[in-house]
Amino acid sequence: MTKLSIKRVYEPRARGDGTRVLVDRIWPRGLRKEELADVIWLKEIAPSTVLRRWFAHDPARWRQFCTRYRSELDAMPQTVETLRQLLHKGPVTLLYSARDTEHNQAVALRDYLLG
Repeated sequence: MTKLSIKRVYEPRARGDGTRVLVDRIWPRGLRKEELADVIWLKEIAPSTVLRRWFAHDPARWRQFCTRYRSELDAMPQTVETLRQLLHKGPVTLLYSARDTEHNQAVALRDYLLG
């Protein structure tokens, strides 16, 4: 598999980012769509609104969040395959807007794709 990385959407584009994919269901605050014109917004791969609100970026709920999110991902094989196809073409960077760099959907999604 090609290089898969994650970073906050607010960080500047880097040479090795490859295809940049926003994996948030909601557009990031403070950014205009023109600023991310080169980004693929794959909002359907983000956690459901119900799961996102339940999690509320509470690290105590992280393990259960990952389990529930994996179940959601298992239920959308075509969307996951879209992301896997991008990975076959070259490096991919998953973008997220959460402040917590360790407990967010991009981390869980990366682990799902690599696991």
